[in-house]
Amino acid sequence: MALLQVENINVYYGAIHAIKDVSFYVDEGEIVTLIGANGAGKTTTLQTISGLLRSRTGSILFGDTNISNVPAHKLVSRGLAQVPEGRRVFLQMTVQENLEMGAFTQPPSRIPEDLEAVFEQFPRLKERRRQVAGTLSGGEQQMLAMGRALMSHPKLLMLDEPSMGLAPILVEQIFDIIQRLNQKGSTILLVEQNAQMALTVAHRGYVLETGKIVTTGLGKELIESPEIKKAYLGG
Repeated sequence: MALLQVENINVYYGAIHAIKDVSFYVDEGEIVTLIGANGAGKTTTLQTISGLLRSRTGSILFGDTNISNVPAHKLVSRGLAQVPEGRRVFLQMTVQENLEMGAFTQPPSRIPEDLEAVFEQFPRLKERRRQVAGTLSGGEQQMLAMGRALMSHPKLLMLDEPSMGLAPILVEQIFDIIQRLNQKGSTILLVEQNAQMALTVAHRGYVLETGKIVTTGLGKELIESPEIKKAYLGG
């Protein structure tokens, strides 16, 4: 059974029909990516899954529970974590304090062990654990945002534009980390404008255009598709 099943969602901003009859699924253990141009509806889709926006129709099943009307703050304790676009770390807090904020749904006794697990994944954060997050580089802040989400033990990790604003070498590092997290058992839904990188790591992908899914397929199939190359990969 799919870990996440999105069925026929329609989302509006006032009179603007932003998401049109979108349906897709994510199986446990997969990396699934949503790609598309700016304004295609990728972030809106994620925000609807995470309860920040509401669909007028359809359903969002997480496991066997319909979460369409569950408030956003309650979804974290159910195992859904989102790393937002632009990272949104707490700039005045230290690295360690940011990570501890991510563990608010967990028993306090687990936090030391979970911190060590995150520091193992992100050695750079361990070096900077006492540093104020606002002084970190963009790549380090992205690692911190991902580490903070992992502190909640998510069943599904949703990443919104993790490569945005990063230098190419850091983009490669972030995607290496995404693959490593998946190999260690994380299920990941990835929204990304860098279609080349996203399709390289994803098992499957969905292409969004003006709020609709227009193409779907295996990551390696989409990366070879002439239409996708032309539209998104500069081929």
